[in-house]
Amino acid sequence: MKGIFIQMTGLSGAGKSTIGFGVQRTLKEMGYNVEVIDGDEYREGLCKDLGFSKEDRNTNIRRLSFVGKVLSRNNVICIMSAINPYDDIRKEVLENNSLAKTVFVDCDLDTLVGRDPKGLYKRALLPDDDPNKIRNFTGISDPYEKPSNADLIINTNEESVEESIRKLISFIFKHTHPED
Repeated sequence: MKGIFIQMTGLSGAGKSTIGFGVQRTLKEMGYNVEVIDGDEYREGLCKDLGFSKEDRNTNIRRLSFVGKVLSRNNVICIMSAINPYDDIRKEVLENNSLAKTVFVDCDLDTLVGRDPKGLYKRALLPDDDPNKIRNFTGISDPYEKPSNADLIINTNEESVEESIRKLISFIFKHTHPED
């Protein structure tokens, strides 16, 4: 089986990490090599020096996708779970890695605000004079560009977690198993 690099994109709380780690668990049980490059985890290590400007966000994605490129060319199923808000950098990733695919994890804003597992939307929606307000929050006060040509769309406010995981696994198998 050949490797693949899945660059997942979607707003905070859409389900990228949940789906990515669910796919990883399932495929590892089947004997596959799978790595999830989780944006939150890598921000603490490889990308600790970066902020949240557009330039820093793009540098973050370039670093994460470089790791994904190395892993995927070594026959690892690699899933990058990061907000990845800008279409131009997603296209750059595709141009630099022939094994890369874009998966848009879509979820409407009302559902995201309702879920808000980390309380981030609540803080992003605070009044401007509140010291606890999160500024430059993607999808609220910072832009998020929906992918112009995603290879797969997973809609987590319409699908269960299990359906979303199955959908991504099916997509991965379609692109990693040679035709018989």
